[in-house]
Amino acid sequence: MLIEINPDNIDPRLIWQVVNCLKRGGVIIYPTDTVYTLGCDLTHREAYEKLCKLKDVKPNKANFSIVCVDLSHMTDFTVNVPTAVYKMMKRALPGPYTFILNGNNNLSKIYGYNKKTIGIRVPNNSIARAIVAGLGAPILSASIKNEDTILEYMTDPQEIHEVYENLVDMVIDGGPGGNVPSTIIDYTGVEPLLVREGAGPNLV
Repeated sequence: MLIEINPDNIDPRLIWQVVNCLKRGGVIIYPTDTVYTLGCDLTHREAYEKLCKLKDVKPNKANFSIVCVDLSHMTDFTVNVPTAVYKMMKRALPGPYTFILNGNNNLSKIYGYNKKTIGIRVPNNSIARAIVAGLGAPILSASIKNEDTILEYMTDPQEIHEVYENLVDMVIDGGPGGNVPSTIIDYTGVEPLLVREGAGPNLV
């Protein structure tokens, strides 16, 4: 199913349709402030396994990020976040960054295995944040790659739908996507580590 949502005039009925899909265990593709992304309800085990299958990774080896509407859910899944790091995240987010932080025991309960870190995203995209707000919980997310062209990521939602319509439950057309992923910074050690340089100024 392809749903077109205007990021400048979001129809709450369409957001509710997406949220219901997620609550039923659906996997969606939706826009962020960087690239189009696969997503599912963080707490839905069957959806998580479906997402792993789409990414061709074993559930106990997956390193997906969670997309939040703000930092209010961060303490539900992280532990021992230094004050300086939290303040820096408040300044940088919403924005094109993924912050890898130390995870707490809630992650192990959700994933069914001992997971020690989690990637946190708060994208500067009105559609993504409206979906998360409607769901009332973060979305487990993984970017989609383009295997057929010189572009690393697929940017055309119509093309994405053609490729994935039989693999996911819903594709959200929020306009053209980007081709530069988020910058990933690991804050689980003593010093921050730039894992991937992507969109946004370097914070390290």
